[in-house]
Amino acid sequence: MRKSMLFLGFLVFLGLALPGTQGKKIPRCEMVKILRQNGFQGFEGTTVADWMCLVKHESDYNTKAYNDNGPSRDYGIFQINSKYWCNDGKTSGSKNACKISCSKLQDDNLADDIRCAKKIAREAHGLSPWYGWKNHCRGKDLSSFVRGC
Repeated sequence: MRKSMLFLGFLVFLGLALPGTQGKKIPRCEMVKILRQNGFQGFEGTTVADWMCLVKHESDYNTKAYNDNGPSRDYGIFQINSKYWCNDGKTSGSKNACKISCSKLQDDNLADDIRCAKKIAREAHGLSPWYGWKNHCRGKDLSSFVRGC
């Protein structure tokens, strides 16, 4: 009994000492509002619905999303890759085209994530660099992602 209470106490301590380690999952309509306020509608021929579908399938709206691809990793709500766009200190030959630490893409401040995502879309003239968008969103009716917002 004493050991289980100590363990429970330790888990509570971890929850308090490491706030936000799970990341902030941004509610759908809040994300729509963020994208609209930051000029995503019409950006490089895309719609807010395109970006919403991308974010849903890349990170499930989670600011701390992380995916290890082997030689590189994807970070944050837009799943920005360490091989080309950010520096994580682990990826050999990283280009760091957004001139940012990958860890900054996992905090709840989306300003730097937005700048980098727009740079990627601008250079690609669209959303083709994101497999989540190519595999789940391209050419589909995406109106449900913004409906009611």
